[in-house]
Amino acid sequence: MKGKAELINYEKYPLEDGIIEIKIYMVTKSKDKPHGFKYSLAYIENGERIIGYDNCEGKGDHFHYAGHEGYYEFIDLDRLKHDFFSAIRRRKDEG
Repeated sequence: MKGKAELINYEKYPLEDGIIEIKIYMVTKSKDKPHGFKYSLAYIENGERIIGYDNCEGKGDHFHYAGHEGYYEFIDLDRLKHDFFSAIRRRKDEG
């Protein structure tokens, strides 16, 4: 794949208290995307991103959780989704 992002997964789920949106693209491997994926997974409440996992340009793999940002160790797409949904469950359990 050279220069063009190919959307390989798009999901959007409306919830009672928000929205979950997942976008995953296959891209050319690069320094900040060594695995060849560009992704954005977001859980939004009242128009505000509460939880997010992404690798926007220049930042590499990282997560957002309730206003905090940190490094995310990307293993594979299945683990990415698992970690994302686990973070949503943790948030809901925190109430």
